[in-house]
Amino acid sequence: MPSDLATHYLEEARRQLRGHKRMGEGAMTQLRDEDFFVTLDPESNSIAILVKHLAGNMRSRFTDFLTTDGEKPDRFRDREFEVTSTTTRGDVMKWWEEGWACVFGAVDPLQPEDVTRTVTIRGEGHTVLQAIDRQIAHYAQHIGQIVFLAKHLKSSEWKTLSIPRGKSEEFKTHKVMSPKFDHGVPRE
Repeated sequence: MPSDLATHYLEEARRQLRGHKRMGEGAMTQLRDEDFFVTLDPESNSIAILVKHLAGNMRSRFTDFLTTDGEKPDRFRDREFEVTSTTTRGDVMKWWEEGWACVFGAVDPLQPEDVTRTVTIRGEGHTVLQAIDRQIAHYAQHIGQIVFLAKHLKSSEWKTLSIPRGKSEEFKTHKVMSPKFDHGVPRE
């Protein structure tokens, strides 16, 4: 892969990952503590469980990313779908930050020549590009669930994380005039 293309890929992957993190945080900051533990039905996951699963996956996939299998022997995935009555919002947010620290600790130092290196996940070889894309898709799925749950719980009090209903034309005009938004999410 040409170096400039690999550089662009890594920049885009980092941008997407940071955007997903911001999106999840934008949803969770709107919630009350007890909202983190609500499920819609017995087969659904709460936001706390989704975050615990994401954090477990992030730790496993991105710890020693280039040198060890992304499915660590000390990961017990089924336990990621369990929380106790003593779990707090603070616990959930700690898992969130620790998980993302693993992601960025592995992805930020990558160099263009790393993009075509081979890493393993569950014994299967992936290029770094494939492994990162796999995780971006996985994280987007679960963060979408977090946003859905948060929006459902907040109902009419929900503060949109993207373009508000009825504001698409205004957004197009504003977007042309200023790069203030990133896929509808205000940039920092």
